[in-house]
Amino acid sequence: MIELMLFFCFILSSLFIFFNSNSNTKSSPKSYPLIGNYLSISANRHRFIQWTSDAVHNSSTLTVVLRLPFGSNHVITGNPTVVQHILKTNFSTYQKGPISHTILFDFFGQGIFNVDGDAWKMQRQFYNHVFSAKSLRHFLHVVETELNERLIPILTVAAANNTVIDLQDVLQRFAFDNICQIAFEYDPTCLIPSMPHASLAVAFEDAIRITIERFRTITPWKIKKFLNIGSEKRLKEAVSEIRDLATKIVNQRKQELETVGSDKSVDLLSGIISAGDTDDRFLMDIVISFIFAGRDTTSAALTWFFWLIYKNPRVESEIMCEINRKPNSDTLVYDEVKEMVYTHASICETMRLYPSVPIDGKTAMADDVLPDGTVVKKGMMVSYHPYAMGRSEKLWGGDWSEFRPERWLEKDEGTETVRFTVRDAYTYPVFQAGPRICSGKDMAFLQMKRVVMGILRRFVVVPVVDGGGGEPVFVADLTSKMKGGFPVKIKERKK
Repeated sequence: MIELMLFFCFILSSLFIFFNSNSNTKSSPKSYPLIGNYLSISANRHRFIQWTSDAVHNSSTLTVVLRLPFGSNHVITGNPTVVQHILKTNFSTYQKGPISHTILFDFFGQGIFNVDGDAWKMQRQFYNHVFSAKSLRHFLHVVETELNERLIPILTVAAANNTVIDLQDVLQRFAFDNICQIAFEYDPTCLIPSMPHASLAVAFEDAIRITIERFRTITPWKIKKFLNIGSEKRLKEAVSEIRDLATKIVNQRKQELETVGSDKSVDLLSGIISAGDTDDRFLMDIVISFIFAGRDTTSAALTWFFWLIYKNPRVESEIMCEINRKPNSDTLVYDEVKEMVYTHASICETMRLYPSVPIDGKTAMADDVLPDGTVVKKGMMVSYHPYAMGRSEKLWGGDWSEFRPERWLEKDEGTETVRFTVRDAYTYPVFQAGPRICSGKDMAFLQMKRVVMGILRRFVVVPVVDGGGGEPVFVADLTSKMKGGFPVKIKERKK
């Protein structure tokens, strides 16, 4: 028995030396035999994004390797050269992979965020079509209508009554109505004066949160799913509610196409149905993926934008100067919104500090060596970290913590005209990069700039949280948001 115990101690000691000697950087979280970094991961689960961001910053290569239980590893990087390697140079090697596909399947199914290869290429073609210049002009019209007929009246009432509203919730409702109308020609009427109970929004929130927890928990979620208990039971209920809406949207579009045909329809769903893809399950997956992309990402960016300009009145003044140079009308043309350079830079600066998708992962489909020397084995997860990259002194300089839109602008020496400067997509991958770069990027900027103009021209947004608890708490599931919402008061702007 003594010999057996001594042998066991020898094995543990050897494993301990092995794990620590193979750490990618001396700044990696402390690793233990068998369980790897599990203790550190578990202790920081509530602040995983911030914790991994610190680990990336402490690495000389901006890449860190997390040791998971029983020998598996997870590479997390904020190195632009590595990001380009996984998102472009070796695109075929880094895919969603079977593990991510299984974890995300109950929510996203075969939607574009959860597929690779031909299935992804086919959906990508339809997405590119729906985001054509013609469609973007139509989308701006949808935004104008929603802004002037729903959002502005709700804010006007809030200002008159001096009531506190949750701007995060309002912006999510606004984005939800917008994306459903442009992609499916369906109006869910979430943003109306009665502000109906958003059970569907709760279902989305729960489905996203539980799905992402599957990546972070050591408890086998498949057992809970089989037994239909706990969080997996709630996920099943939430997804069922979401798919009921998706079914309603799909059936409505099919009926309308049978009645009026597809010649006048430019929406995404009509295009896919007209092309011959009529499987209801697949069409529902398309609907859910598109709603997720359009609802959560732009609303998250706008929520943090209004917080940051409140904290930086100089920036708000510059934005107001730009807004006041535009015609004071309820409807603006496409080019006028597109040319809002300083507002565009301010939104980019917001997403540098608070990216809507703070971390995104791929799976290595073959052994590889990253440009910084990190060895990757087949089946390992490799993630790039936009949140850490946007806060890196190595990438953005000593003033990285400042909210300074001017870092995105430069003056033309001949005309003194200020123009926007595009940053390298692999240093600023908030819309992803490479072949999978977000097709809806231009649409998102149009929407956000028009909303900013519409709100700030009429109102001042005053966060309530500032006087009662300091800075909002950043939380992230698949997308980032403010914990507990964004309570604000709306004040009429003095003319």
